[in-house]
Amino acid sequence: MAGFVKAIKDLGRKIAESGTVVEEIKKKAAAKQKKIVLCEGEDARVVEAAAACVKEGIAKIVLLGNAEEIAAKNPEVDLAGIEIVEPATSPKLEEYAALLYELRKAKGMTEEQAKEQAKDATFFGALMLKSGDVDGLVSGACHSTANTLRPGLQIIKTAPGVSAVSSFNLMVAPMGGNKYCEDGMLIFADCGLNPTYTAEGLADCAIATAKSAKEIAGLSPRVAMLSFSTKGSAKHDLVTNVQEAVKIAKEKAPELELDGELQFDAALVPEVAALKAPGSKVAGHANVLIFPDLQAGNIGYKIAERLGGFQAIGPICQGFAKPLNDLSRGCKSADIVCAVAITALQAE
Repeated sequence: MAGFVKAIKDLGRKIAESGTVVEEIKKKAAAKQKKIVLCEGEDARVVEAAAACVKEGIAKIVLLGNAEEIAAKNPEVDLAGIEIVEPATSPKLEEYAALLYELRKAKGMTEEQAKEQAKDATFFGALMLKSGDVDGLVSGACHSTANTLRPGLQIIKTAPGVSAVSSFNLMVAPMGGNKYCEDGMLIFADCGLNPTYTAEGLADCAIATAKSAKEIAGLSPRVAMLSFSTKGSAKHDLVTNVQEAVKIAKEKAPELELDGELQFDAALVPEVAALKAPGSKVAGHANVLIFPDLQAGNIGYKIAERLGGFQAIGPICQGFAKPLNDLSRGCKSADIVCAVAITALQAE
């Protein structure tokens, strides 16, 4: 217990020294020096973020697009140190097209179709990632989520043993803290990707989110599987699905501190946990909250953000065999920089 407390205090000290959780994530990413591809060189926000990442040393950047056009449209941005690649003229195009054909020929793709598809920037970026020429991919600033996730699912695919890709949000407590957030932050999942989950999918989401909490936020994860029931207090098929997910998650990852099903207050409030889930190591102290479906997760994180004053970072994808993240089309340059830093940490 003493070691755990020291780890949390050390994290708090690091965050205080760097100013914000985001700055600490950037520092951790900079130490890794991963290579991240940004697929949307036509977007000024992406170009600005690429320059910022290189200037701050957060990651090595490959920017996809035409170098002359990027320079002409962004004269105020210093492009030094950024590797700019135009998919249609890249010497790697034939190699990537051949790889795409091998991956998709069983689905009916022809060699000609593969050559054309590989010119698409997001597909090209995903093929770079599949080939190991970059460590991670970030896209979606000016394209739909489907445009980013489709190449991810078709080319990168899910990690071994993972049944579904999921997402999480890093929720940073407001200045002054929150008495139910002893670590200064919480992890919410899934808030932005899958509308519904099977029990196995929900279990995989919980395991992946615990891994993300440790690797990206530096937390010692205490995972609560949320429901409108605590330890059988209600009977419903939705409750049964969460209970089954808890069972599967414990079988797959017995080392995790994970418990459920728990109501939100039982997960976070010690007094409620003592009444509803006595003896639980997670109840009353959870820092990773797994919502039963997208409706609950999306509503929950927005309540925390708008009424609770938490800063929401994400959604961040997890479960791919290699790190790939989708941006909001309303994102700012700073959001893209943060996504790059998180993607670099996921590359570990």
